[in-house]
Amino acid sequence: MAIRTIRTMGDDVLRKKCKEVTEITKREITLINDMVDTMFEANGVGLAAPQVGILKRIFVIDIDDENGTMVFINPEILETSGTQCGEEGCLSVPGEFSEVERPNYVKVKALNEKGEEFILEGEGLLARAILHENDHLDGVLYVDLVK
Repeated sequence: MAIRTIRTMGDDVLRKKCKEVTEITKREITLINDMVDTMFEANGVGLAAPQVGILKRIFVIDIDDENGTMVFINPEILETSGTQCGEEGCLSVPGEFSEVERPNYVKVKALNEKGEEFILEGEGLLARAILHENDHLDGVLYVDLVK
């Protein structure tokens, strides 16, 4: 596994829409493992593929010991509700934090690294992390949401 370079704001790759993953090969598994290592090395709670220069619909998050590291491939937001406002930062916007309003609840469908479909419901920080990373897959940065 390797630590990859995290792209920062101003890099065009962060503003592009990612392509769906059609097959989970050794290349995707290597990417996922590298993303997890890179996320931990940078003390992040999430990392999306475009943040390491790869335009694939993949992100990883790890917000607590309860859920561990979660992999989301081709995520689809099924439902959101409620409101929460909290401080967000981003590994692609180093050293900056801003208040962002997001839904407090999310229901997401995705594939894991084994290609198995799952549906996950989350609230609070988990919802915030999922929505933040999912935005990256569509070229949206949290700074776009700051009021």
